[in-house]
Amino acid sequence: RLVQTVEQSNTAAVIAPNMGKQIVGFQAMVDYAAKTFPGLFKGYSLKIKESHQHGKADTSGTAKMMVNYFNKLGLAYTVDDIEKERDPQVQKTSWGIPEEYLTGHGWHTYSLTSADKSVQLNFEHNINGRDIYIDGTLDAVDFLNQALAKRVKGSVFNMIDVLKAGRAE
Repeated sequence: RLVQTVEQSNTAAVIAPNMGKQIVGFQAMVDYAAKTFPGLFKGYSLKIKESHQHGKADTSGTAKMMVNYFNKLGLAYTVDDIEKERDPQVQKTSWGIPEEYLTGHGWHTYSLTSADKSVQLNFEHNINGRDIYIDGTLDAVDFLNQALAKRVKGSVFNMIDVLKAGRAE
């Protein structure tokens, strides 16, 4: 409905589940691999763990998107398989999340292991605080300002569009 509302309006919008440019860039790299090398990790197992502040009730949207990319790479995994942590004590003691970020963080680990356990690949991105999202949002605002100056109305963009355009000088 949000996309439909924008498309029928006199404005443009960036609609994205994650405004962190570096995280979106990482997702784009994995998406590229999934499209270029489908089935690359067939036979491997996957484990996704994510930790966010106690008040976040749902599973990370970032982790959910990664499941889709990893499925295309040949890994059998579902959103229900994602391990999520919301307990501040466990986050601090087991994960090592600094206490000052327990109320605002997003840590993700993706572990891929070969069937014979001789190969393991780990990808991790740990965000402390919310500054990364502010920077991405400011870039999106600059991007939209340029789009509206070109009279691009009723258009929906995503953070990949923002990344491709670069930041306004």
